[in-house]
Amino acid sequence: MLKQFYKRGIYKIVDINRKMGFFFRRMKYLFHPDIHIGKKVRIGKNVKIGVLFGGSIRIEKFTEILDGCIIWTYGGDINIGSNCSINPYTIIYGHGGTTIGDNVLIAGHCMIIPSNHIFASPSLLIREQGLSELGINIENDVWIANGCTILDGVIIGTGSVIGARSVVTKDVEPNTVVVGAPAKKIKHR
Repeated sequence: MLKQFYKRGIYKIVDINRKMGFFFRRMKYLFHPDIHIGKKVRIGKNVKIGVLFGGSIRIEKFTEILDGCIIWTYGGDINIGSNCSINPYTIIYGHGGTTIGDNVLIAGHCMIIPSNHIFASPSLLIREQGLSELGINIENDVWIANGCTILDGVIIGTGSVIGARSVVTKDVEPNTVVVGAPAKKIKHR
């Protein structure tokens, strides 16, 4: 009987430490002038949120960003809506602007990159030709499954589902399911 109480007590301490960890990880961003973190945002371990070369980051209430995610502006703005879930090791850059709506579920190991290298001239190094930065817009109630890549200039419509390991290169209509590389529509929800 005593062992059960002991185990429950240890569990409560671990749970409190976990909650305090979210609190302290959130605190380090609260005073940055270009980062807004809403109420009850949960930030996991080893998450990197940073303003690089300008831009801003806005994360609304009740969103969770789990372990190992990277969110860097690279001169653009990143807006993440409320009640979103960004799972471990997802990378979100801001180059041309990234907007993620409310209630969006992003599985682990996804990449959201709103820029592409220009490589039109074979006589110049690719790194010397610059970037195209059109931006990415992910509307409300979208599920992006594990390992997806969302490329520059894409709009993903409300209620869409992106299948695992898909590479999204074109706009996705609202309430559709797309899969593959490049992603193609397989059905309407």
